[in-house]
Amino acid sequence: MDIEQLLSSITPEAYERLSYAVETGKWPEGTPLSQEQRDHAMQVVMLYQSRHNTEPQHMTVAAGGEITMKSKSAMKRDFAKNQETIVQKSVNDD
Repeated sequence: MDIEQLLSSITPEAYERLSYAVETGKWPEGTPLSQEQRDHAMQVVMLYQSRHNTEPQHMTVAAGGEITMKSKSAMKRDFAKNQETIVQKSVNDD
């Protein structure tokens, strides 16, 4: 199987499973990965990101293959944009 066939066969759900496995060292159901499995999964995750990651996070591979490195202030802005206010109450309210 060549790289193009591999990438076209990966669903977003499969990518999420692979990404989780690379980050934690185990599959979502808890089975640990061998070092070889983790290395291969990391390669697939990076290839997938290089084709599909249009909104890259800090230290991820963006579409086109560039590694994204964000400044601390850019990361704070991104984090602030993604926060939702659940409850807001003034301390001085009676």
